[in-house]
Amino acid sequence: MKPKGKIGIVLHAHLPYVISYGTWPHGMDWINEAAAETYLPLLDMCMRLAEEGIRPNLTIGITPVLAEQLSTNEFKESFVDYLNMKIKYTRENEKEFKETGETKKAELASMWFDYYNGLLKKFVSVWSRDIVWGFSQLKSEGFIEIIASCATHGYLPLLKRDESVRAQVSIGVSTYEKHFHTSPAGFWLPECAYRPSYMWKPPVGDYEPYERQGVEEILNENGLSYFFVDQHLIKGGRAIGTYLSRFEGLKLLWERFAREYKPLDEESEKSVYEPYYAVSPGKEKGAVVFGRDPVTALQVWSGEWGYPGDFRYLEFHKKHFPGGLRYWRVTGPRVDLAYKEVYEPDKAREAVKEHAQHFCKIVRDTLSQFYAETGKAGILSALYDAELFGHWWFEGPLWLEEVVRRLHASSEVELVNYSEFLEENPPDKVISLPEGSWGEGGFHYIWLNDMTTWTWERIYECEDWIVELLNRVKEQMDEIDDLTLQFLHQAAKELLLLQASDWQFLITTLTAKDYAEARVVRHYENFKRLKKAIDSRLDAGSFREEDVAFVKKLQDVTPIFEHINPFEWVK
Repeated sequence: MKPKGKIGIVLHAHLPYVISYGTWPHGMDWINEAAAETYLPLLDMCMRLAEEGIRPNLTIGITPVLAEQLSTNEFKESFVDYLNMKIKYTRENEKEFKETGETKKAELASMWFDYYNGLLKKFVSVWSRDIVWGFSQLKSEGFIEIIASCATHGYLPLLKRDESVRAQVSIGVSTYEKHFHTSPAGFWLPECAYRPSYMWKPPVGDYEPYERQGVEEILNENGLSYFFVDQHLIKGGRAIGTYLSRFEGLKLLWERFAREYKPLDEESEKSVYEPYYAVSPGKEKGAVVFGRDPVTALQVWSGEWGYPGDFRYLEFHKKHFPGGLRYWRVTGPRVDLAYKEVYEPDKAREAVKEHAQHFCKIVRDTLSQFYAETGKAGILSALYDAELFGHWWFEGPLWLEEVVRRLHASSEVELVNYSEFLEENPPDKVISLPEGSWGEGGFHYIWLNDMTTWTWERIYECEDWIVELLNRVKEQMDEIDDLTLQFLHQAAKELLLLQASDWQFLITTLTAKDYAEARVVRHYENFKRLKKAIDSRLDAGSFREEDVAFVKKLQDVTPIFEHINPFEWVK
C-alpha cells in the first residue's frame, strides 16, 4: 500500500557559547544539562532503533557553535565531572530519603543513579567522549540526516549588512563540513527568521535604506537546497508562537504588541504540506522551503495543553537540593510547586504510549485529508527545539522513540528526511515569502524591542567596523603576518558571539537577563579593544605587549572556530 503522506521530524539543537562564561545558574551547566538530558538520550535512542533494524530517519540540526563546544576538551572534562557530581548526589539523596522513610523518593534516587551512571559509561566507552562524532556516525550510516545552521545563531533579518549574513551562513557550512565530512543540503534559519530582498532600512540608528539580498539567495550561493519557515509565512493567517506559555516576560511584552498585530491574509491555494521554491520578487536564485505544521507543533510544544503538561510526567521546575534532582510529577496545570506529588515512572510510560498513538493519529488524519483534497501525498513538517526532548520534557526521547516505532510499522504514513523527499518530490511551484519568524506574532518583536535596542546598536557598530578594518588591512599589508591574523581571527569570533540571537531572547524572556546583557557588553568591549589594537598595529607597525597578552587570553577562553577565515566578511 502506497503511503498517503510523509512526515519529517526536525530537531534543532542549539545552545549559545558558554564555556568559560559562568557555570551555575547560567553558563556551563546549560550545556552539561542538555548533553545529559537531550543529546546523549537522543543518540542512545537512535542507536537502539538502528540495532533493531528500524531507521530513525530524523532530521537533526546541530548549530556550529554547539558542535564546536561539544568537541572541546573543556566540555568533555566538565561533563564527566558533572555526571560524577550527579551520581554522588543520587547516593546522598537515597540515603536521606531512606532515613526519613520516603520510600518512593529513595527508589527514584536509585533510578537517577542508574540514569547518570549509564550516561557516564556510554559517554566514555560507546561515544568516546565525543557526542558530535556519535551523531556523525549515525549520519554516515544513513540513519539520520543532519542539517546546517548559522555560525552562532545570528538573527539574520536584523543583521545590518549582507556581509554578516553571508559570514554567518558560510561559516555555518564550513563548520558543518569540518564535523560531518560532507556538504549540507538543508539549513535551519535561527528562529525560523526570514527576510526577502528589498530596500531595507535598519530598524535601529539613522541609516539610509539600501537593497538587501534575500536570505534564500545567500543559502543558494552556499550550495544549500532547503530551509524551513513557520506556516504563516507560506499560508498567511495568524502566527502561532510556541514560547509564550513558557516565559512570563513574553506574556507581558506580547500584551503591548498584540494590539498592533495584524495577521497576514490567508492564501487558501497554498499549503504547508507541499514544498515550494522560494525566490524574492525579481530575483532568480532561491531554495526550497518547507512550512511548519501548526497542529503538531502546539500539541508537542505547549506546556499548558500539549503532551508535556500531562499530570503524569516529571515536573521540570521543582528540584531537590543539594543535587538539583527531580522527584515530582506535573500533578496538575495550576498546582503550586509545594503540592506536587511524587513521580511515578510506570504511569509516565503509559502516558508516553498514549501520546505517541495520539500524535500518529493526528499526522495520519492530517495527511489523509490533504490527500483527499489534492490527490497528493504531502509532507508534514514537525519542527521542534531538540532540547524540548529530555531537558524540558524528560520523557520526550521515549515518546519520540515510540512515535518512530509506530511510523515504522505504518502503511499510511512514512517517516522521511528532506533530502530523500526532494529527490522524489521536487517542487513544482515558485513563491515569494514575506518577512517573519516563528516567534509569537510572527515577526521580530521578541528580538527587537525596548529592552534590546541597545544590543543592536552595538552589533551594527561592530558589523561596520569589521568590514572597514579588514579592507584597511588588505590595502596596507601586502603580506599579513601571523600575529595580525590572530587578532583579526579573534575579532571575527567576538563579532560572531556578539551576534547570537540568544542574548536578545534571554533579555526579553527575563530568564537570564543580567547574564545576557553582560555577554553582549563583554563581546562588544572585546571587539573594540581588538580593533583598536589592530589599528594601532597598522599605524605604529607593532602590537603592544599588553594587547598580545589580551588576545592570547581571549584565545584560551574561546577555543572554537579555529578554521574560519576572517576575510569571509569582505569576499
